[in-house]
Amino acid sequence: MQCKDANNSETCLAMTLNGTGYCEWNYNGLGIDYQILAGPSFIAVFTIIGVFLGVAADKYNRVRLLAICSFIIAIAVILTGSVQEYWQLVLLRMVLAFGEAGCNPMATGILSDIFPEEKRGLVMSIFNWGIYGGYGIAFPVGRYITKLNFGDLGWRVCYYGAGVIALIIAFMTVFTLREPQRQTIGEENNTSGDTKKVTIWNVILQPRVIMLCLAASIRHCGGMCFAYNCDLYYQQYFPDYDLGWALFAVTIGIGSIGVVVGGVVSDKFVAKMGIRSRVAVLAISQLIATPFAFGSVFFNPLWAMITLGISYFFAEMWFGIVFAILVEIVPLAVRSTTVGVFLFVMNNIGGNLPILVDPVSKSVGYRESLYIFYAGFYGISSIMFFLTIFLMDGPTASPAPKDLGHENGICTTADEIPLPAITNGKSNGPRLPSEMSKL
Repeated sequence: MQCKDANNSETCLAMTLNGTGYCEWNYNGLGIDYQILAGPSFIAVFTIIGVFLGVAADKYNRVRLLAICSFIIAIAVILTGSVQEYWQLVLLRMVLAFGEAGCNPMATGILSDIFPEEKRGLVMSIFNWGIYGGYGIAFPVGRYITKLNFGDLGWRVCYYGAGVIALIIAFMTVFTLREPQRQTIGEENNTSGDTKKVTIWNVILQPRVIMLCLAASIRHCGGMCFAYNCDLYYQQYFPDYDLGWALFAVTIGIGSIGVVVGGVVSDKFVAKMGIRSRVAVLAISQLIATPFAFGSVFFNPLWAMITLGISYFFAEMWFGIVFAILVEIVPLAVRSTTVGVFLFVMNNIGGNLPILVDPVSKSVGYRESLYIFYAGFYGISSIMFFLTIFLMDGPTASPAPKDLGHENGICTTADEIPLPAITNGKSNGPRLPSEMSKL
């Protein structure tokens, strides 16, 4: 029996010749099966269904739709822990994508209606930090909870636990969240009421929306390249170091601080510079993050984690601010639909480009390919965000107050004497002084 025929570690290590093992189990989880599972099976459903759910969110109760999506996510995660075949895993991955597809368009619309403009950047940043929070938690949970092997379930217990938590959140969504009144926000507040009806095509074909979407797609690709490859990269280049908790601390701790700071900064300047200020924060933050992202791949473990932390602080400002910008430049009638289309493009470009890391790494090296698709794409997105600034409108001038009259302080009523009222020939008013009655 040849080593390539072994499909698990037990079979591989049991292969012996004259009492000596000749098979080494070094499978790292990658390959075509993993690529299909991580990329196309999820992205294809996520992006297409996201558009339809975005349209539905503009017409129907968003809270109810969000609750349904939350239940779908919970059920898919729980069932993933019980799979026995690869095709079952792919199918449930697609069901999970269906549920997740509705979360961003619906939640973004709900939050934009609940919170005012001066807090919107921070709110969107905190909400979208959940993506990175979950990603960061996956490092210790996937590594260490699996090793504990609770109930002899191995990796399955991670999915069971996460699914139960998702189920609780779904019930909380049903019983604690209420549909807010839909409001016009951002630039739509400054338009006159006689504007013609806006369609989704009028919105998504605007140069500023196209440029913002392309810049976000490039930035998303850089982040996904690191997300897909960081664990494998550090294990291959630094096999003697266990960086699971370090990656958790960077993504959860430092990343969350960067998210909050980015939202606060963009909110502080939006009143003075308009929406351009948010785009400026994007361009500057990604520019600062680029050299440190390069360092996180270039240096040895200690300095790699230090530079990664600095990079994360600035890099993770982007996601929430992008959607704060988007909801402020898009009309209410097509807001959730636009978010769905935006995510469709961003995830298809940013989510599929990382597959180029493998062929490029075979030509120039694994580390060098991450220089290009990780740190390099951070830098390219910074330039594209900078160019987007010039396509955005500046601050809206407040209209001069209309003069409705003013008080004349010279004229007083101090010397006015009330005239008497005459009823039935008799005066009911005050008597005049005797000097005046002689007149």
